[in-house]
Amino acid sequence: MRREAHAHRDLITDRDKRSKVIQELIENLVAYREAQAIHCYLAIRSEVETRHLIAAALAGGKGVACPLVDAQGVVQHSWLTGIDPALFTRDALGLPQPNQLSPARADAWQVTFVPLLAFDRTGYRLGYGKGYYDQILDTTQGLAVGIAFAAQEVASVPREPHDRPLDLVVTEEGLIWM
Repeated sequence: MRREAHAHRDLITDRDKRSKVIQELIENLVAYREAQAIHCYLAIRSEVETRHLIAAALAGGKGVACPLVDAQGVVQHSWLTGIDPALFTRDALGLPQPNQLSPARADAWQVTFVPLLAFDRTGYRLGYGKGYYDQILDTTQGLAVGIAFAAQEVASVPREPHDRPLDLVVTEEGLIWM
């Protein structure tokens, strides 16, 4: 299912335009507006773009943490100081990470934005299969928000006992509260 979901997402057109609509919806969320800090992924491949969301949050005085995965697969978090590509390198998996690490504790942000391959209306998501966001969501108390294109919605996502559902998914078509 992951391979199919990834291929399906790759076919979505106008991703930049759709990402901008999603960002505007996020910026109007009360939880986002009231948050002192957020946790957000750095988009890769055909994921919903997050650079502008991160830049706007930083410009608005919010702290922005991002995930880092070490060689053993342990997730850590770092505060971002900006979104300029010169501030980042690629890790062994090809994921962007800050050149200078500024450790962030998992209880320091109020909203966690989560990438996904597919989602269903019960809040379950299909990720990349490594469990990184399961680790993140297990250690945070704030709102868990999936960011996706509407076309990524499926009838049902397979779930395992360790999976934590999202509270909300934001697509270019609107908010889907669970």
